Amino acid sequence: MTFSLVVRDGDAFGMIVCSSSPAVASRCVHLRAGVGAVASQNVTNPNLGLIALEALAGGADALAALKAAVAAEQHPQYRQLIVVDRTGGTAIHTGAQALGIRHEVRAENVAAAGNMLRHEGVIQALVDGYSTSNAPALERRLLNGLDAALAAGGEAGPVHSAGLQVTEDVPWPVTDLRVDWHDAPIGELHRLWAVWEPQKADYRVRGLDPTAAPSYGVPGDL
Repeated sequence: MTFSLVVRDGDAFGMIVCSSSPAVASRCVHLRAGVGAVASQNVTNPNLGLIALEALAGGADALAALKAAVAAEQHPQYRQLIVVDRTGGTAIHTGAQALGIRHEVRAENVAAAGNMLRHEGVIQALVDGYSTSNAPALERRLLNGLDAALAAGGEAGPVHSAGLQVTEDVPWPVTDLRVDWHDAPIGELHRLWAVWEPQKADYRVRGLDPTAAPSYGVPGDL
């Protein structure tokens, strides 16, 4: 049903996810600048992402934050969680009742997991596609990982939603792109990134200092 990649890249955190279910990013993506990143998926309980982030904010490492979230869950056997902390530590929980073929791969700064996969090799392809990418933007490297996973077989069924989020040196996500329902959500996510990429830095400036922000010449110029 879902697979995702969660990473730390210097001071940045990023996650990319896709699913056969609608609005996957709104339920599964949990990033906090300077704190860490969590994916809560499979039969999703979004609150687990919030619990793990709070634990990370309180000083817990990835494994301790994962344990805190699992301990708070009444049905951990149905949940799949991925945690990356501020030092690049990683931890993953995949419950025994996770759907279909499931697999997980983790290393320093990188963790990925999925369920309802075409085969287990999809997750390694996801990690390898990201790790071998030479793209300068973290978002592009995450997209390269997703493309590699899909080329390797992807999910067992059709994908309908996807999301890409990155946090950097400001409290809000500098990139937060979502495709909630589409016949070709990965292509649509690429299209959204192509629109957002040349404007990303300008919108960061707008948030910090509107007097220094460029004008787009539209009514209201928001």
